[in-house]
Amino acid sequence: MSAVAPYQPGLEGIVAAQTRLSHVDGQEGALILAGYRVEEIAPVAEFEEIVYLLWHGSLPTPTELETLRQELAAWRTLPGATVDLLAAAARERLPAIDALRMAAGTLDLELPAAMHVDAKLGIAVLARMPSIMATYWRLRQGAEPVPPDPALGHAANYLYMLCAEPPSPAAVRGLETYLNTVADHGLNASTFTARVIVATRSDIVSAITGALGALKGPLHGGAPGPALDMVFEIGDPARAEAYLRAKLEAGERLMGFGHRIYKVRDPRAEVLAAAARTFYTASADKRELYALAAAVEATAVRLLAAYKPGRNLQTNVEFYTALLLHGLGLPTELFTPTFAIGRAAGWVGHALEQIATGRLIRPAAHYTGAVDRCWVDIAARTAAA
Repeated sequence: MSAVAPYQPGLEGIVAAQTRLSHVDGQEGALILAGYRVEEIAPVAEFEEIVYLLWHGSLPTPTELETLRQELAAWRTLPGATVDLLAAAARERLPAIDALRMAAGTLDLELPAAMHVDAKLGIAVLARMPSIMATYWRLRQGAEPVPPDPALGHAANYLYMLCAEPPSPAAVRGLETYLNTVADHGLNASTFTARVIVATRSDIVSAITGALGALKGPLHGGAPGPALDMVFEIGDPARAEAYLRAKLEAGERLMGFGHRIYKVRDPRAEVLAAAARTFYTASADKRELYALAAAVEATAVRLLAAYKPGRNLQTNVEFYTALLLHGLGLPTELFTPTFAIGRAAGWVGHALEQIATGRLIRPAAHYTGAVDRCWVDIAARTAAA
């Protein structure tokens, strides 16, 4: 056999793309979004500004930002067939992430011909994903879907469609910070999936549907729900040490801690911890839960250092994602779909970037099977048996 490159399980360390969208430095604990550190831009930017930055490489002018806002608002209404599909899924009480993945394949319905080009299709996809999730969740609860409000921004409209009432500025800022923080994160599994699909000259809707399929897997989508469950089970800072020691001594993982790439604290956790602190401490009835989560975090990090020395298992994005989204009133089942709503900005950006290369992604594989076998017909195989 001819020589091939060394096998790298999981493509570990293989560079398969060049991107200007984001840079992840696991050793330094840095996430750069198109030149801006995540902790600088995520807490202050509108989500639409992050979208424009990722898709165009620069922050928008006021006119460019308003144009993008209007374009997104114009395509939030779902096709009738999508609503019918969601109603059927709701009757089956399917998990929310499954409903989102199923409905994503319908996102290019009822669009004029002018929208069936890559960049415009990306706008329709991004605009309709929150509508899918909000519509599905209300149908699951036996409530009427709420029509989108074109006067609201992307984050605010999602909360409005979910809850049927205008969200507070604090809630909008909290969700916007979250969506900004998770909008892109290097060449992760779902992003790579999206790039592979569009590299075949398929379309962006197919790429996003494939990305959602990859995100659904628990090794990629994470587990912010269990991280929050752990905090609730502890219930009192005084119980944190005994509870966490018992888990560690039983060989269990502490959800919300450790990351495959980051060897120091996940910078997204830093941003979301600050956002959660701002949101929770503004309300007297919410401060106690934030204090509990902060105490659990501090105890967990200390115990992980003692039980797993040298591993440097720090807080990851899941821990404060759970706390922040819970504070915004989102049920646990919507945590991963809401992540997808933010990450769709990066998926579309990477798809557009890959399309511009015009290059098919086609890695090699090492063959490990038999060689030099000779054909034996079915009669001889039967006799031999």
